[in-house]
Amino acid sequence: MLARRLLPTAARSVRVVALAPRRALHASAPLRSDASSQHIFTDTNNEDTPFEFSEENEKKAAEIIAKYPAGFQKSAVMPLLDLAQRQSGNYVPLAAMNKIAKILSIPPVHVYEVASFYTMYNRTPVGKHFVQMCTTTPCMVEGGYKVLDALKKRLGVAPGETTADGQFTLIEVECLGACVNAPMMQINDDYYEDLTPETAVAVIDTLAAGKQPKIGPQSDRVAAEPAGGLTTLTEPPVGPVLRKGRLD
Repeated sequence: MLARRLLPTAARSVRVVALAPRRALHASAPLRSDASSQHIFTDTNNEDTPFEFSEENEKKAAEIIAKYPAGFQKSAVMPLLDLAQRQSGNYVPLAAMNKIAKILSIPPVHVYEVASFYTMYNRTPVGKHFVQMCTTTPCMVEGGYKVLDALKKRLGVAPGETTADGQFTLIEVECLGACVNAPMMQINDDYYEDLTPETAVAVIDTLAAGKQPKIGPQSDRVAAEPAGGLTTLTEPPVGPVLRKGRLD
């Protein structure tokens, strides 16, 4: 009764209102590794799956760890995860995470936390060519969804799926930071920009043929120069000039 007298009338009369379901901002079908922070055990990706760094990568791992002061070696977890992902064919198996934890003398959960937080680490297998198509506002306005539709048709898969031959995985992602060259996509480490449905398919065709397509803008412009050509800074820049004893 005392609590009832102390609470304002408005607070006592608050009603619970059912909220409408929220619309997801990401339209892609999520990969299994994105859908849950928990590991999904499979016959080829579990605690007992063998993993060892190759002899070459053992040397690279030692070089990476040596960059950090004594007592702070755990900071090497991110580059070591990247090293393991490259060795394993574009994903980080659970056994690799456990191996990294052992190397750095840290609890395995500390490695799991990093691998499950950053989307650049794939915790389930993906295709040899990991195609990430951006459809955030600048890319969307410049025709990103038309490019995505062309990729879906060419590959015969929906976002979140991998082709039957294991060569390509297609997903739809948020901003990749190349808005001035929209629409764009990232395939493994490389950016392909200024895309049209035709040039995007051409990139896929080139990769499917075992060749390396041109990286960067698929148009005639250089890097992020104006699409209509230069209007300023049309001459080569001059170097520093010594004027009145001062270097300008």
